[in-house]
Amino acid sequence: MKKSKIPLTEKKYFLLFSFLTLIFLMWGLALTMMDVLNKHFQSVLHISKSRSSMIQFSTFGAYAVMALPVGHFMKKVGYKNAILLGLFLYAIGALLFVPAADARSFNYFLIAMFVLACGLATLETVAHPFIASLGDQRTSDLRINFAQSFNGLGGVLGPAIGSFFLLKAAQQHVQDLTAVKHLYITLSIAICFMAIIFVILPVSRQINHSVTRQNIKNAKLAGLQSPEKLFKKKHFSFAVIAQFFNVAAQGGTWAYFINYGHEVMHFSDEKAGYFFSFSIFLLMIGRFTGTFLMRFIAPYKLLALFAFFNIIMCLLVAQGFGWLSYTALLLINFFFSIMYPTIFSLGLKDMGTQTQKASSYIVMGVVGGAIFPPIMGIIANHDIAKAYYLPIICYLVILLFGIKYPLLNKSSSRQFSVQNKKTLK
Repeated sequence: MKKSKIPLTEKKYFLLFSFLTLIFLMWGLALTMMDVLNKHFQSVLHISKSRSSMIQFSTFGAYAVMALPVGHFMKKVGYKNAILLGLFLYAIGALLFVPAADARSFNYFLIAMFVLACGLATLETVAHPFIASLGDQRTSDLRINFAQSFNGLGGVLGPAIGSFFLLKAAQQHVQDLTAVKHLYITLSIAICFMAIIFVILPVSRQINHSVTRQNIKNAKLAGLQSPEKLFKKKHFSFAVIAQFFNVAAQGGTWAYFINYGHEVMHFSDEKAGYFFSFSIFLLMIGRFTGTFLMRFIAPYKLLALFAFFNIIMCLLVAQGFGWLSYTALLLINFFFSIMYPTIFSLGLKDMGTQTQKASSYIVMGVVGGAIFPPIMGIIANHDIAKAYYLPIICYLVILLFGIKYPLLNKSSSRQFSVQNKKTLK
């Protein structure tokens, strides 16, 4: 008998799945808006490119600080309460932008961004395994990529909103930080509203109690496994490394995207910001495209292919050839699209009772986004185009991860083959 198509998620999870995809959207919005702040603070607070990269350091550094504590917190109290913690930190961090703007202090802004990013790290650590658990595990890659597509939509909105309210305002009132205050107050109110909805959502309570009981059961069965045992899973340990370099490439590319448009293409900051928004739109399209292609191509193969294309794109960007190079810069985000969620889901395959702890370690890999932009910034201070040679190193690591994955996790590779041929026709 012919097998029926496996659904993306079960009907009983539709409402919860929809809310979680909205959370993916909201953290995508916050992350890309910070890249607009990078350029805005260079103009308003008169700081260098390498100094402004401390925004990325504070943002992605929060992931390294929060990932493991959140993993333990999630195991104790369940997915729902961990989501609420993330929304609370997100809202508080956004409100801290108000005193930072009043003081005109870049250091205060870094503190506000760190707190906000602690909220993002919490949401990210929880949301990925939560989404993965809402249905058949053979379609967990599709679920995560689908939800990450809305993260891409948030990424489109972030630079578009930031460019309109911040970069446009900077051109008219160079010393004015009022727009920053108003923007982040509005963001904080929106996040508080989402938290209230999540509290009263009946299905979220039902699912959360079920998941919490399963977490307790799993913890008793598995005991406390050491990180050494966890990292013996080769596909998982390589996924952590690949995620480090993946987010390193993302952080560096996004941090200086607007600078590239201004210095190489001679756009205004506002216009360059809108092009940044368009590039994130391409990222969103790439995720929807990637989700579709994964019905026919194993995720690790598609990951390797997209990494190879981005090596070519970076080589073109580094030449500073005008529109040819700028088009390649735009396309980096299209090919980057599937990398984060695919590395994440590949790393979590066959982790069993250690899935939540494994999720925490993969999120810690995001610290690459804190380390790489300052290094790129040193080169960008002299030649913004040449700085784009550096992400090639990152994409080579991701390419190797995709190529080696069948050897790292043979059982999952066989499952992908069966899934693509039979269950997802």
